[in-house]
This record gives sequence, C-alpha cells and structure tokens, in this order.
Amino acid sequence: MGYKTVFTTERAEVHQQKALEAAPDNLDITMLRDPDTATLKNALNDAEFFISERRGVIDAELLDSANKLQLILRLGSQTFDIDTKACREQGIKVVFEPVGSVIRVAEHTILQMLALVKRLREAQRIALETSPDWKPSQRTDENTFSYNWSNRENIQGLWRKKIGILGFGEIGMEVARRLIGWYCDVHYYKRTRLPEEVEQMLNLTYTDAETIFQTSDFVVNLLPYSDSTDNFINAQRINMMKPDAYIVSTGSGSIVDEQALASAIESGQIAGAALDTYEYEPIKADNPLLNLARADYNVLLTPHIAAGSIPNAEERRAQYDNILRYIDGKPLFNQLV
Repeated sequence: MGYKTVFTTERAEVHQQKALEAAPDNLDITMLRDPDTATLKNALNDAEFFISERRGVIDAELLDSANKLQLILRLGSQTFDIDTKACREQGIKVVFEPVGSVIRVAEHTILQMLALVKRLREAQRIALETSPDWKPSQRTDENTFSYNWSNRENIQGLWRKKIGILGFGEIGMEVARRLIGWYCDVHYYKRTRLPEEVEQMLNLTYTDAETIFQTSDFVVNLLPYSDSTDNFINAQRINMMKPDAYIVSTGSGSIVDEQALASAIESGQIAGAALDTYEYEPIKADNPLLNLARADYNVLLTPHIAAGSIPNAEERRAQYDNILRYIDGKPLFNQLV
C-alpha cells in the first residue's frame, strides 16, 4: 500500500483517468469529483496527502478530523480559499502547482484578442500581396520608411480596453494576470463571486452577464459546458454588443451559437470573433464561420489547440513533484505554509 492520497477535481472522467495514469506508484489515490463536505471529510480521515484541483474551500472545519494529513497540494494558482492559518496550526504544509495547459490557454486567449484588434489575418494577406498600387519601394533607414503603406484602418491595441470574462476559474485568473500590464478594465461573471482581496489584486470588477455583453470591447468565453451554458452566447446576447466589439472563445464547445455569431459578423453587428472550440469537433465543413474566414472577415479559427499539444508523460507526472519532494525530504516549490 502507498501513501493514502485524496484527489479532488471538477474534471470529467477522461481527465481523471489521465491524472491517475501519471501518478507515482507509491501513492494510493482516491479520486473524488466535486465531493460534498461530508464525503470529503470522511475521505480525509486517514489521508496523508490532499491534492485539490482548481478550487474548493479548505478550512479548519474540513481539516479537524484529518489527523494524518501532512501536505496539501493545490493544482492551479487559486489559493485564496485555503485557510493557511489553520494549516499552520495543524502542522500541514501547503504548496501550489500552476497548470501548464491552463497557462497555455490563457496565452492563446491573449493571442486571439491581439490578432483581432490588430487585424492580423488581414495584415498578413496585405503584406503577401506586393501590390502594384503601393508606393515605389525604397531601402529603409532612420529617415526613410513607409508606415502603413497599404492604408489599413482601425488597427488598435489592448491598452485600456474593457474586457468582459464569462466564467472565471484558473484560466480566467491567468488571463487577468496577463492583462494587468495593458491597464485593461476587466469585468467578470461567474456563479460565485471572488473574495474582495482577489478582485483588488487583479483589478477585477464583478458584474452580470448582460452588462458584459452590453459594455465590453471583448467578450471572452471561458465557460465550462453544462445544460445552463449550452448556447449561452446566443443571438439575443450577441445583439446586445457594441458594433466595434469582439467575441473570443476558448471555453467549452457548444457555448456559442455559431450561426448567430456568423450572422452578427456578416451584418456588421459586431466587429469579429476568434474561436478555438466548436459545437462539432473536428470542425464541420458547413460551419458558417468558415466562409467568413475565407472571405476575409475578421474571424480567426484555430483547431482546438489553445492548451498546446497533448501533454507528455513527464508534464503529467510533474504535478506530483512536490509530494515526492516532501517524501524525500527535499525543499518544496511554491510553498505557502
């Protein structure tokens, strides 16, 4: 028998299985998906390690009967809901491990926004044209250049834009961190509001979904799929948006009504969209967004690659490194307690 370990997650079975396959042989893991408090307390009774993925309150009441618990590992960077004082009093170490795939999705989300606001697809097409209508070409130096030689219009940036994020978990947290340097006005919507200190740290404003659609320069979909989020971004909500606004989606597929989105872009109701996930995957040949992208509308479509290529075995095993370091008596990474 290995070290008794409780692993809580929000992920579906396929992701759970991959996490278990990567686990070290010396860990005896009990995997629980969204357990209630009573179930989790019972599982922690004789556990030595507790892996908590994404989120979940870990307080003194939960830990009261966890007499053998030695270390808590939070997968992700959201640690605000861990009572570090209670852990310190009980002699429990606390560490966190950022998730590589989450960070890559956040990076891709920023890429989508920049590509749209910089009109990147159009800009590359123009650069490849070498049109005879351009001015005569001259060798550049500090005084000789031809800025915007093709007379592009409406090329902007992210600086001080209003960003509305729908769904705010680990990916939302990483997106918000990356927007701080652009001094963006970031609003978010989720079922449970974040603590005030987290909002202040990330310059966030909590609001409702309708306000996000009505006021944002970018509506960012990071929602997970459920019955309540199926086609959440529909014609009614898209029609609330400003004509110079964009939709960016790296959340689950089937959140966006793709026909309604295509119609809004084609009619000029909104300025464009970038999607990495779709209602049907691989993307179907009759997806209405494909024709818009081919017709040079401001539409960026990527083939569900925001998280990067499939993580290798080494990356999956790395999430357990801090537990192995603790067992071996080595210094811990990202230690809170």
